[in-house]
Amino acid sequence: MKVWTSVLLAPVVALVWSASVQAALRTKVVEYKQGNTVLEGYLAYDDAVTGKRPGVLVVHEWTGIGPYVKRRTNQLAKMGYVAFAPDIYGKGIRPSNPKAAGAEATKYRSNRALLRDRAQAGLNVLRQQTQVDPKRIAAIGYCFGGGTVLELARSGADLAGVVSFHGNLDTPNPADAKNIKAKVLVLHGGDDPLVPDEQVQSFKQEMRQGKVNWELVSYGGAVHSFTNAEAGNDVSTGVAYNRTADRRSWEDMKQFFTEIFGNRR
Repeated sequence: MKVWTSVLLAPVVALVWSASVQAALRTKVVEYKQGNTVLEGYLAYDDAVTGKRPGVLVVHEWTGIGPYVKRRTNQLAKMGYVAFAPDIYGKGIRPSNPKAAGAEATKYRSNRALLRDRAQAGLNVLRQQTQVDPKRIAAIGYCFGGGTVLELARSGADLAGVVSFHGNLDTPNPADAKNIKAKVLVLHGGDDPLVPDEQVQSFKQEMRQGKVNWELVSYGGAVHSFTNAEAGNDVSTGVAYNRTADRRSWEDMKQFFTEIFGNRR
């Protein structure tokens, strides 16, 4: 495993790393593998926090690892967690437009076994961090990432909790819900046309039949990508930012983490 660390070594280096080193926040680009595929994830933690602490896996949306998921990863690190954004697509694969993003996401949504393996590889990296308490790990994800963490849970991964933000809820393997060990929280746009009510109802039935400890929160007026300001504000497109739903969903996640981890910051 190859790691590049953002540390303050000298004044010149400080200028180079000023974007990634803020107060006690430390970030790393972590190179790792799943099978023969090289992946490049993003790790963040607060080095002022001592002792073992919970870890949070943060799975990217359909555009791959970029500024948005890194910002969320940093937010969690500042809260006292060790946060790791795994790379589902592969090193250097960062779709730059919706067509390319859709094609890349489809590769994994149509091959759930591979999707689970990529997510598990990232979970293994997080679990191996010396600061992480391996018995207290959660996974969250956005859009494509939300569906990914649900598939990771369905695989039977050893997780305390899973949170999906405006993620896809469908699966070709609903019977696998019986494997879920984690508590599940789904944060859903109540008017999301990309995750219609039929999919929501099927998900609820899946959770009930699998006897999962689950909760689904639906935010009225919110559509897909409601946590991402870059989605714009035109709800007629079915993809738009909703400031209220963004704030409420983050608070709902924090309350969920308090339940499964205990109090943090």
